Amino acid sequence: MTSDITPPLVRKRELAKTLGISPRTVDAWVAQGIIPYVAPSCRLHLFDPVQVRQVLIARFGFKPREQP
Repeated sequence: MTSDITPPLVRKRELAKTLGISPRTVDAWVAQGIIPYVAPSCRLHLFDPVQVRQVLIARFGFKPREQP
């Protein structure tokens, strides 16, 4: 039996806090097309922290620090 549980999507501030970066860095990475996101509206971007972390590891070869 497989589980179809998807991790919750988070807003920019929560993603930045989780990764230990500034929200402006998240904005820059979105503008550059570096990290994946979902845009339910033009003013709201939602992120899957697990997927973003995997992209950063693959692209830059390092793990962002983890926040408790």
